[in-house]
Amino acid sequence: MENDSTKESYAPHIALIAVQLMFGSAPILGKFALLEFPSFAIVGFRVAGGALAFYILQRFRGKLALDERKHYLYFALFALFGIVLNQLLFFHGLSLTTATNTSLFAVLIPVFAIIVSAMVGNDTLGWKKITGIIIAGLGVVYLIDPRNASFSSATTIGDILVILNSLSYGIYVAISKKLISRYGALRSIAWLFIFGSIVNVPIGFISLQSVDLINVSLKAWIALAAIVLIPTILAYYWNTWALARVEPSIVAVYVYLQPVIGTVLAITILGEPRNPRIFVAMALIFAGVYLVTRKRKIFVTETHLTAS
Repeated sequence: MENDSTKESYAPHIALIAVQLMFGSAPILGKFALLEFPSFAIVGFRVAGGALAFYILQRFRGKLALDERKHYLYFALFALFGIVLNQLLFFHGLSLTTATNTSLFAVLIPVFAIIVSAMVGNDTLGWKKITGIIIAGLGVVYLIDPRNASFSSATTIGDILVILNSLSYGIYVAISKKLISRYGALRSIAWLFIFGSIVNVPIGFISLQSVDLINVSLKAWIALAAIVLIPTILAYYWNTWALARVEPSIVAVYVYLQPVIGTVLAITILGEPRNPRIFVAMALIFAGVYLVTRKRKIFVTETHLTAS
């Protein structure tokens, strides 16, 4: 029985590592899709595909309706921060600033998440969590190297949008835990994408009018389909599943793995130059994640029983 509990306590962390691997594939896949699709169209496809998949899966599994009317408003609010603003601000901001700036500002996500989560009572602040987030953040900053960033007037609007994206996602992670724990990952994520599609799909459809779909290459369609499946359907589901079982700060700190994963994938798949900073950065990031996620055994067990 004790071994089963230990395995289950590790499961959310394994899921979150897998989630970052999936999210880390998005820039690689997006590099191919963006050659022939505008960014808002990709967002529309992502959200529409996710909404359809999660709706069908939940309908087969069981009840889709929520228990209380006010919960629909809550999930609409979660979708606003976690799907609508998160997707639109990120892709539009990325088009107006540099990839280096974007990666640097991602460091703010766990900071925003833990502050908001502590304010609403979904998380507890301690020296280990604060220290861990700072150490992991320093690892990301060291990897990206701020000297490569370009904070000029030409990137100001994009920089602001990416910061707002980090704030939006941090708020979503911080405030959604209780209801996600109540309804479970699949029903929760289904409603998140259903509400998110109300805004993102029409915007994507309008953006798609500029594309000659007949002449879009098979490679671009495959890349788009992979974006919908891997860093959208699979990644969002497992991220939501983990959020129902661990504190928001733990979900947020795993975001720091994305730059490392993205760098490794860029080197191995796209043949980009090796970054000698990656090993020191990995050590700092893993040390920070360890501090944030390390708990006493009894606390892990109590948290799991509460989430169940």
